Amino acid sequence: MFRSLRNHNYRLFVSGGVVSNIGTWMQRTAQDWLVLELTHGSSAALGVTTALQFLPVVLFGLWGGMLADRYPKRPLLMAAQSLMGLLALTMGLLTVTGHAQVWHVYVMAFLLGLVSCVEVPTRQSFVVEMVGRDDLANAIALNSSTFNLARVVGPALAGVLIYALGGTGPIFILNAASFAAVIAGLVLMRGSELSTPEPLPRAKGQLREGLWHVWQRPELLMPILLVAFVAMFATSFSMSIALMAKQVFGQDASSFGVASSTFAIGALGGALLAARRVRPSRRLLIGGAVCFGAAEIASGLAPSYPVFLLLLIPAGMAMITTNTTANSSVQLAASPEMRGRVMGIYVLVFTGGAPIGAPLVGWIGELAGPRWGVVLCGVMCLVGVGLAILLTRFAEERTRGAAVRGVVAAPEGAR
Repeated sequence: MFRSLRNHNYRLFVSGGVVSNIGTWMQRTAQDWLVLELTHGSSAALGVTTALQFLPVVLFGLWGGMLADRYPKRPLLMAAQSLMGLLALTMGLLTVTGHAQVWHVYVMAFLLGLVSCVEVPTRQSFVVEMVGRDDLANAIALNSSTFNLARVVGPALAGVLIYALGGTGPIFILNAASFAAVIAGLVLMRGSELSTPEPLPRAKGQLREGLWHVWQRPELLMPILLVAFVAMFATSFSMSIALMAKQVFGQDASSFGVASSTFAIGALGGALLAARRVRPSRRLLIGGAVCFGAAEIASGLAPSYPVFLLLLIPAGMAMITTNTTANSSVQLAASPEMRGRVMGIYVLVFTGGAPIGAPLVGWIGELAGPRWGVVLCGVMCLVGVGLAILLTRFAEERTRGAAVRGVVAAPEGAR
């Protein structure tokens, strides 16, 4: 289960990531709570904030993946982490001094999304350079485990600290300090033990080449399409936990943190189970997505807060099973020289649906209540699974038809 931790560089990567991820989840909890405070409980404003954080991925995500192929990943990650820390510090100072307004949160969310366009595909594709292909699936699952361990600790800690420190401002400042851990881990890595590919030279048609690479391979297309549909409403479900806790069950900030952590406990369990698997499978990918949609519907219909908390555990487990299986499938199937661009496409579909799903669910929450917003997430997730299967079969038939006509090969100019 923990075989990737034998690698010195990966141990540094994970150690720094745990500290930074705890800070990030603390900030996400504080950000949601701050928006609700500044707007007097507006779920629409919460949806807009979520959408703005992921909108840059829609606009620039593919270019971020291309930069991950063109430049050394370690210095690129250092620069991105430093910028994220600076944004957190700025928002923290605005909040502590009493100058924070909702538009400040909107701007910070958009800028964080802009940095993430480069940081996320770079970080995802950097894992294989540390551990190699044999341990890649295990390392991805352990990354998810540490991410969700932070998701357990961070929101609960944030809920306590918001109450103890008298507001959300100190949480942003603590997150800014947490970025020092991941930057230090990157600095201390042994460069001689990294399997760094040759940088991709600048050329025309490289984005098109990445898209063609995905379209040609069903083992890439299936997980990317499924994640595109599921993630659109999975992100909205995470946002809806705050609305359910505050507006349906009348809970305070600390109880909201407990709900987020309960969801993360299930996700952590799913990630640890995934770490034991050697290879991902299509059946596991589809099964995890179906279970997640069903768990969303059930949690939206929960009659009480304890039942809601209980249903968050299988929802978190199913979500992380889907995510880790899709991530491993994509990275193992992608060619090394294409991995940054393929992960750019993966990150685009993984996060790019939020500007559509989050405002829609927020709007439905305003009109019909948070329960129906959560139920909608689950229904659309199940519909998305079916659409992903149908579209993959359509692409396979088109590719086979093109092969028969002798035009399946990519144009030489794109190579």
